[in-house]
Amino acid sequence: MFQDSPIYDRLVAECGDVPAQVRREAERVSRELELVLRPLRSLDHGAAPERPASPGNGWQRTALLPGPRPR
Repeated sequence: MFQDSPIYDRLVAECGDVPAQVRREAERVSRELELVLRPLRSLDHGAAPERPASPGNGWQRTALLPGPRPR
């Protein structure tokens, strides 16, 4: 990704390869989460199939304008 980039090489030398460390940690957490959720998924065998996630519908919230809130 950052091949032949002296700035990136210097940052890696000073701080370590932070993106690679984050990627490894995210993969580890994902594996652990899969192990934890596996029993729950087996109990949920009769439930409706999971809906695919819609892009952009994660933890986003709509912004509220300043002033009194609508009721």
